[in-house]
Amino acid sequence: MARARKTSTPPAPSTAEPLDTSVLEGLIGYNARRASIAIGAMFFERMAPYGLTQADFSVLALLAHNPGATSRQLCATLDILPPNFVSLIAALDRRGLIERRPHPRDGRAVGLHLTQAGHVLAQETEKVVVEMENEAAGRLSARERVTVQRLLQRFYLPGNAGGGGR
Repeated sequence: MARARKTSTPPAPSTAEPLDTSVLEGLIGYNARRASIAIGAMFFERMAPYGLTQADFSVLALLAHNPGATSRQLCATLDILPPNFVSLIAALDRRGLIERRPHPRDGRAVGLHLTQAGHVLAQETEKVVVEMENEAAGRLSARERVTVQRLLQRFYLPGNAGGGGR
């Protein structure tokens, strides 16, 4: 009969003594991720009643402001892989939030449009998200908020040197 091997578990770290996090706090990625986690938690809480993920909301918001955008345009803008995007669009379609129409200038492409229900949901959730963002950024002045947005955009928007536009 085999004997069970006894393993010792390391002691739990003491919560009384804070850890030195200076090495992590000196990293842009760590700070961006921590901010993203905090804002993401608020987002998920506020969007739970609507059944929307961040990607769902982003697609609805883009289609509200860019009717007829193609899947290719949306994938490129949101940095979503096409196979993942197919299931996202299918779910929004099943909910009656989007519809496909022939693209007016490209006979091979299909434009995506919000349905009336999609427009209503996009408008309502955009207000909720803007309110949430204002709350999350409440510790920042208006100028600091714009600076943070521009600096973060430098990491992912091509050719963005922090100038205007967005």
